[in-house]
Amino acid sequence: MSGAPTEEMAQAAAILASGGLVAFPTETVYGLGADAENPAAVARIYAAKGRPSDHPVIVHLAPGADLAYWADDIPEQARQLAAAFWPGPLTLILKRAARIPDAVSGGQDTVGLRCPSHPVAVALLRAFKGGRGGVAAPSANKFGNVSPTTAQHVCDEFGAPGAGALLGAVLDGGQSEVGIESTIVDLSRLATHGPVLLRPGHISADDIAVVIGQRPGTPDAAAPRASGTLDAHYAPHTPVAMQHGDELAGTLNQLLNDGRRVALIHYSDMPPASASVRLPDAPDGYAHALYAALRTMDQLGAELILVETPPSGAQWLGVNDRLRRAAFGSAGILQRFLDA
Repeated sequence: MSGAPTEEMAQAAAILASGGLVAFPTETVYGLGADAENPAAVARIYAAKGRPSDHPVIVHLAPGADLAYWADDIPEQARQLAAAFWPGPLTLILKRAARIPDAVSGGQDTVGLRCPSHPVAVALLRAFKGGRGGVAAPSANKFGNVSPTTAQHVCDEFGAPGAGALLGAVLDGGQSEVGIESTIVDLSRLATHGPVLLRPGHISADDIAVVIGQRPGTPDAAAPRASGTLDAHYAPHTPVAMQHGDELAGTLNQLLNDGRRVALIHYSDMPPASASVRLPDAPDGYAHALYAALRTMDQLGAELILVETPPSGAQWLGVNDRLRRAAFGSAGILQRFLDA
């Protein structure tokens, strides 16, 4: 759907204003939203997800929102990036304004801000507090699980909305177009560290450099904590292993000959597996389909989800980041299967 009825938006905005939770689509993934200025409401997000209290969430703003309300010491680079990429899949880490509760920042003095481009998200943000509010919204899934890219994924995680339900509303905006979470760039320490890319995404480091004239660096030990940057994240319940295509066909044949149930995610020609899904061989199309593929493969009772390692070019950085984190908790399992 390209939008949602005004009445539905008014009801969703009222749920947020009363301290409730609303799941809504963005162009990246679906978010689990609460009033960013209501610490009790934000705490409900953390409780629902099982999210550590020191792991910050991103505050979503309506187009044209006043950055100075949410952040202090806003550098020119932040305004340049917002002008270039908002609405869109870019989150800016800035110094948090004192009026903004630290519930959204995991106790840090920074805040993550972004303006999503999905029309349903924009309509909700404009309806909430007349467009002057902020909606704190991590991905609408249990902490560490694969992010949702459809409304059904959200309901699979938390149940359908209704009387006594955890979620006050789930706004359906179809499948998320981008399919992986926003790029996060830290601008809170420019004088000492310059811009820093905390999480890759659809907007690349090169894209950022074109706008601000400086390529963002890589995270250091003192970088602000940010959403989705833990080593193990975005993971299905089924173990995940990755392997390059030139090795994968032989590995797959051995596993199947050993009686293993293997679900395969690939983008080039491969022999049959117990179950498989072939994704596009272009980075945007692959990212769009990735999380839905992981969720589908996770429901098939396989012993292993085997993923053909994507290409390593700059445009694939976000996809490879998500897959690396999805496989982190399963390190060594492929070799154990092969050695058994």
